[in-house]
Order: sequence, then structure tokens, then C-alpha cells
Amino acid sequence: MADDSFPARPAIAASQLNQLRRLFTALLPANPFYTKKISQAGVPAAVASLREFSEKFPFTTKQEIDQDQRTHPPYGTNLTFPLERYTRFHQTSGTTAAPLRWLDTPQSWDWMVGNWTEILSAAGATADDRVFFAFSFGPFIGFWLAYEAAQRIGCLCIPGGGLSSAARLRVMMDNGATILCCTPTYALRLAEVAAEEKMDLRAAPVKTIIVAGEPGGSIPALRGRLQELWHGARVFDHHGMTEVGPVTHECAKQPGVLHLLEPAYLAEVIDPASGKPAGPGQNGELVLTTLGRIGSPLLRYRTGDGVKLGTRNS
Repeated sequence: MADDSFPARPAIAASQLNQLRRLFTALLPANPFYTKKISQAGVPAAVASLREFSEKFPFTTKQEIDQDQRTHPPYGTNLTFPLERYTRFHQTSGTTAAPLRWLDTPQSWDWMVGNWTEILSAAGATADDRVFFAFSFGPFIGFWLAYEAAQRIGCLCIPGGGLSSAARLRVMMDNGATILCCTPTYALRLAEVAAEEKMDLRAAPVKTIIVAGEPGGSIPALRGRLQELWHGARVFDHHGMTEVGPVTHECAKQPGVLHLLEPAYLAEVIDPASGKPAGPGQNGELVLTTLGRIGSPLLRYRTGDGVKLGTRNS
């Protein structure tokens, strides 16, 4: 669908190319992982075009990163700066393989927080909102970025780590939380606990539930059930990964359709079997290059996420 709020395609591509060139300049020869990868692939250090980059630069896989961290424990060689420059540690959930460890410099973290402010803005969050974060605040990146992004735009941020579900509900109600951040299934669980505890969710001023971590936020049946249980609260979907940061947010005009944060990422959709580009409307695998996470970047990273490439007029 057409949306005048997005920059024109040539402007996006020009910005992506400029950022990609700056990224290469920062990585060579400072980042051992990508210096070796670029050298072995015979890829020119000067990026001529986005098309050349996509055609010549090899994919990065989760298996490569895992092997690099096993060979060079604990963090591997995909670090652009000396270790003392890094101030943030996170790791993947480890649901399908051993957890990957990820470090960030203050600059890279700031870039990702900026991306999350875009997600909050798309969800309609303002400085008047009170945001409740119902997650554990452990090493999984979860809503850590969202918490700091909400602070940045002036929201009152209410952490729920370590509390029982009933206690979280009481804190939400007592403090007038207007936005809830959690997984879709946990939003369902909170509604169940509210019923068990005889708490009336109509008394809760929650107007938006920002969900992530599971695909349910874009499944119509689950969205409808959540909106029913939370008495009309809007369900707003988002997805991201520890390895790359926040990636997409729901379209404000088409619920269930996700927009990629193109100013921050160079995205490709490929046929997972052949590695060749998928066309508009075709199912494929999302491949991402993080343009601003210079301290621990990923270039042409095969995310394993299945997507369908849309167009602005779809």
C-alpha cells in the first residue's frame, strides 16, 4: 500500500549505500572476523553499489558465528574495537542451538535504541504514556532496548522483572500503565490470572499491547482474542533478534503487515534453497545487514526468518 510517511526508494538506497561504505571503512582491518571473510571472498573493499554487494559478498550464518565463538571464546572475533570499549552483554535465547553471546559499544547500543524509538512512535507512544515491561530483564535482549527507548521519549517506565503475574497486574493497575510490553502468550496469561484473581481488566487503562518474541501478534485469531480479553486494547506487533536488534514493526494502516526499518538495515529476501533473490509476493528467507551496529555487525546475515516480500502498493 502507498504510504507517504516513508522516504522515496532512491533516497533510502542512497542512504543505505553511504552507511554500508562507512561500515566497510570501520571494519577493515579492525574487525578480524569480517576482514578475513572479505579477504577470502575476494570482495572489493570499496563498495560500488548495493547490487554489487548483494551479488559478491557471501552470506553470514549463525553456524559461522557459533563456530567463531567456540574457537575464540567467549565472544569470538566479530568485534570491531578493543574489548574495553564494550559495555553491553546479551545472548540469544538458545532455543534451537547454544546461545550466541553479543557485545555492544555505547554507540552501537544507542543506534539500536534509536531504532526502537521508531517502533514506539509507530505504536503511538508519547511522553504521556506509562509503559509496563513484563519480562525478566535477564541476558536475553528482550525488551531492554524498548525500556531505554521509552525513557528517551519521556515515558514513565515500569519494570516487572521478578514479580509474579498477579503482582505485575497490581503494579500495572496501581500505576495506570497505558502500554504493556510482553510476548503474545504472556498477555494471554496475564488475562487468565486477572480472571483468577478477580481483577477487572476494564479498570486497567492499557490501550496498547506491544508484543514480540513470538509470531502470535500477527495471527488474526490471537490478536482478536487478546483485544477481547483486554477490552479493545490495540495489539501492536514487532520482531527483532539479539544478533541484529529491532527489525520490523506493524503497519499502522494494515494490522498484521510488518514494515522493516530500512534506514537501519539493508534487507534481502532469498530463496532459502538456492540463495537467489526472491521476487515480490514470493516466500523467502530474510537476510539482513546491520548498517549502524558497527561494534558487532552482521553482513548479509541469514536470519532463518520466513517472510514474503511486499511492495508499497500491496
